[in-house]
Amino acid sequence: MFNTERVMTMASGGARNRSGPQADPKSGRSDQRKLSFDELPSEGREGEPPTEWPLSDPQVYIETVSDSGKPIKNLDIDASEQRKDAELALWAEVWTYPQAVAWEREPWRWNIIAIWVRTFLTASGPEAKAADKTALHRFGDQIGLTPAGLRENGWQIVRDEVASRRQESTEAPSTEPRKRRLRAVGDER
Repeated sequence: MFNTERVMTMASGGARNRSGPQADPKSGRSDQRKLSFDELPSEGREGEPPTEWPLSDPQVYIETVSDSGKPIKNLDIDASEQRKDAELALWAEVWTYPQAVAWEREPWRWNIIAIWVRTFLTASGPEAKAADKTALHRFGDQIGLTPAGLRENGWQIVRDEVASRRQESTEAPSTEPRKRRLRAVGDER
């Protein structure tokens, strides 16, 4: 009655995240494929974050042991407030990174960025587990905060060389008289 043979289709070949060498925007093959990377300014993004903090307030619990030996978790309001302040400060800071120029155009990433902020603080803490640090790395890849993540997103950070030259030229001019730069070459008799 029942067909006892089962056909399973397995994926084979094809591009997968991190399989093979990363795309190089300077290679001939990338030129053929018309691969180009979005350029992000190394100076970063200016201004406030485009949205308020999207996650709920953090809750920090202190674990103690009752008289009977059972663990009890108590909400630490002061530690929760300190954690909230740290999250908001880091949230404001990451929105000044070069990647924030791209994030601003992609509101669907904003919650992931907030989760990265929360995970960063967790992974930086004294009770961080290996899983926290792994999650931090994965979120960093997703939002382009690692070199691999930049490439996966098709971004590259570039210096504004014209701005640095412009900065040099706007510095105070020298008060010394200008020296002659060209001299005629000829017979001097």
